[in-house]
Amino acid sequence: MNPKKGKKDRKQVSGSENYEIQYFKEKMRVTSQAVVGAIKATGSNDRKTLEDYLRKRHQK
Repeated sequence: MNPKKGKKDRKQVSGSENYEIQYFKEKMRVTSQAVVGAIKATGSNDRKTLEDYLRKRHQK
């Protein structure tokens, strides 16, 4: 069974899936480490929570 098949939960970013981290880091224009750090810091893999956290941390 292919784990990438089936309905995806677009509201989540899986820290254990490299392709999800890759997509999210490019979308947010941050590093992979920043994405993983955001997951750890917030204790969440909710996309909106991570976006809010990364925007606040990476404002110029």
